[in-house]
Parts: sequence; structure tokens; C-alpha cells
Amino acid sequence: MFNPLFSHSRRNLARWFTGSMGSILVLFAGTMFFLETQEQMRAFDQELLGKTRTMAAAVKYRLHEGRWQMELNDVPVLGSNSIPYDSEVRYVRWYDREGRLTRFVGPVPPDRLAIAPGFVTLSTPQSLRQITLPVVQNQESLGYLQVAVPLTPVRSNLQQLRLFLAVGVPLALALIGTAGWLLGGFAMQPIQHAYERLQRFTADASHELRTPLAALLSNIQIGLVKPATNPETQERRLHKLVDITKSMTVLVTNLLLLARHEAALPKGTLQTVDLVPLLKDMAETFALEAVHHDLQFECALPDTAIAVRADADLLRQAIANLLSNALKYTPAGGKVELRLTAMTQRALIQVNDTGIGIPAECLPHIFERFYRVDAVRTPDRQQPEKSGGFGLGLAISQQIVQAHGGTIHVTSTVGNGSCFAIELPLTNGRFRRVQPP
Repeated sequence: MFNPLFSHSRRNLARWFTGSMGSILVLFAGTMFFLETQEQMRAFDQELLGKTRTMAAAVKYRLHEGRWQMELNDVPVLGSNSIPYDSEVRYVRWYDREGRLTRFVGPVPPDRLAIAPGFVTLSTPQSLRQITLPVVQNQESLGYLQVAVPLTPVRSNLQQLRLFLAVGVPLALALIGTAGWLLGGFAMQPIQHAYERLQRFTADASHELRTPLAALLSNIQIGLVKPATNPETQERRLHKLVDITKSMTVLVTNLLLLARHEAALPKGTLQTVDLVPLLKDMAETFALEAVHHDLQFECALPDTAIAVRADADLLRQAIANLLSNALKYTPAGGKVELRLTAMTQRALIQVNDTGIGIPAECLPHIFERFYRVDAVRTPDRQQPEKSGGFGLGLAISQQIVQAHGGTIHVTSTVGNGSCFAIELPLTNGRFRRVQPP
């Protein structure tokens, strides 16, 4: 059922969920990108360092006047554009120990070394990663070797990662938003169901109490406007007021019962109940009522105990409603039967009668609240106890049975009677024998 209040709350839950999870996702994506950048640069620097060391190892050294010097005769001359070591290298520069340029390959560099040894990224039209490596022989500084290579591989990898995050993060946010909307709906369901139950209880109570309250008010007003001089008339009016009040009390009690037991019963309220003595006691009571209606009442109970987990009072009321209907709608001379049998995992309680029956088109609706089959079952709203009642008995029975984890169903033929059957799960799936007294 559409409800603007719950739709608004659901949207808010989805927004909060998406905002919180989205913030975490963006933070995670940023952290991942930062760490990946660091790892890419570390791996790239390790590879560049390896290339530079290989170049340094290829240089020959000679001892001159007691000092080691680099022998660069085999190294390309100044300004040469030929790089013999690696096609990815953009330039190579050799400086002596005083930082003076001695050889280079590639673009013309400064004459003096103006940068400390180590790695540095150069912002040029093509970003370069440059390393300045000190060359040492026998713990004596011979000079510096400077090598630069383009950062194209790193930038390409990071560009792919940025593209992945640019597409993946919004898509993930959309999925998070959808999940938030769905989870919000699931989270709101118990509250919405409780709200709908409250609305239904309020609507049912207001609808069904309107007529008896109007009748009650009219009788009181008549008594005030035209006081009865005849004691018998006054007594009839008072009895009518009492009858209306009683019917209203029954209605309110039934509505409260429906409101309280719409969900499964808490396990703490359930006890192990033997259905045999419970039904035997009920059979004795309804057998006397059957005699009053000139009906034959039969009861078929097993000799073994059939145990279920139940609230005995509620279960008794559910069965009593079925028996009361059976007696009410079975003509004089008919028969009502109460049976109990044990199946593999469930107990079966049956209430059979030879009454007026229920039309086939009415069977799908008889457990609905306030549903009455025909004019015979349609009550006088001022005196419902004299006709079909308020139409809540079967709804109460169904709700009680379902709250116990059971099912209730009916078969009926017009003119031949009806059979109401209740199935309840057995305790531990079995029953035990009744111990003799």
C-alpha cells in the first residue's frame, strides 16, 4: 500500500545509506589511487636505477696521478644524438667529480651539475623521470652519471586506473543507491506493517462501532425527550441499551484480539499442550449446547496424546469459533462432529457439520474480516448476537492458527454441510501415549 510517509522515510534512508557508503567508497578509491601511484613510481624508479647502474658499469676507469678517472673514449662525443644503451633513454650526461660536464648524449645540458643526486620528475612537454647517480670507484668519487627516461608507461597505467575509477565509482554509487532503496524498503516493512495494522484496526473499529453507537445514542435521546411512564417500556429500553453495549464490548474484544495476534506468537508464550484433553473438555461443553439446538454432537479423539506448542486459551477460542458456527448454521436434527487425528508431522483438527453449507464463490472470502456469506449470516447491526455476528469469528480463528504456525482451510457444499480443518505442527514431530490415571 502506497504511503507518502513511508516513501519519504525510505528515500531518506536510501540517501543516508548512499551518502555514507559513497563517502567510504570515494575515500577508498582515492587511497587506492594514491597507493597505486606510489607503487608505480617505486617500480619505475627501480627499473631506471638498474639501467643507470648498467651504464655506469660499462664505463672504463683508469688510474691517473694516483686518482681514478672515468675513461670516456668509448662514449659518444658531446652533442651526439646516438644513445647506444637503451632506446627509451632520452639523454645521458657524464659529469666529473667537480660537477663539470664531460660528455652527453641528447639535448644540450647545463655545463655544471646543478641538482643533487637522486630522482626528480621534470615537467617538460613529455614528462621525464631523471636520476643523478654518483659514480664511485674504490670509495673514491669519480663523477656523476645523469639519465632521463619518459614517464609514459607510468602515466599510461595511471590514466587507465583513473578511467576505471571515473566509470566504476559512479556505477558503484548507483548500485549503492539502488541497494539502499531496496534495503530501506525491507527495513521499513515491519514498521509499515505495524502502521497498516493500526490503520486497519482503527478503520474496522470506527466502521463497526458507528451503527451501535448511533443506536445507543438514539435510544438515550428518546428516553430523555419522551420519558417512559410505563415501567415495562422503561425496562425494555434499558435492556436494549444493555444488549447494544454488550455487542459493542464483544466487537471491541474481537478487534483487540485480532490486533494483538497478527504476527507469530513469541516462543515464551507457548507451552506444550495435549490436544486430547483440551478438545474433550470443549466437546462436553458444546455437546450440551447441541442438545439445546436439537442437534447430534459426536467427538472422535485418539487414545494417544497429541502434543503441540501452543497458547491453550487462544487455541481454544479458535476451535470454539468453528464449533459455534457449526451449531449456529446446522438445522435441527443435523449433526456436528469434532475429530482429532495425528499425521506425520502435524495434528489435524476437523469440525464437520451437516448444515446449510457455503456457496463456492464465497469460500475464498469467508476468512476475511466482516465478511458475511448471505442474508442469513448478515446481522442486525443493533443485535448481532441474534444473527450471524460481526463476521470476525473465522478471521480470528485463522489468525490464531497462523500465529501458531498452522493452517486452516474449508470445504463445503451448499445444502450438505461444511468441513473446517486446522493443521498444527506437532511437538518434535511426534506424539506420546497418554499415561493411564
